[in-house]
Amino acid sequence: MVQTNENILVAGFAQLPKGTPIFEMQKTIGCILVVDPSTTVIKKATFTFIQDLTNEFASSLVVGHKLMDDIEKITQEIEGKLLIPPQRAVMQSIISARNRYLEMN
Repeated sequence: MVQTNENILVAGFAQLPKGTPIFEMQKTIGCILVVDPSTTVIKKATFTFIQDLTNEFASSLVVGHKLMDDIEKITQEIEGKLLIPPQRAVMQSIISARNRYLEMN
């Protein structure tokens, strides 16, 4: 369980690629992260994918990384391991969450 008194919840969104079945269903992908503000380590992550397997796999690629320092590592993980049509949208949603975090801190 994640302690909410120390961590920060941040979200980012990106448009899914047009012409894909997932775009017809939901138009955007959301990335919701629980971040430890003292280290910026991502403690927990979830995405708004309909399928649990996709959500769990994508989440596993970001948990444990530092939101501020490891964005390049995170995108490399996604490029190498998340081989799905909305791959770029997933990366953009994470970058959007990072930018939102920067705005608030």
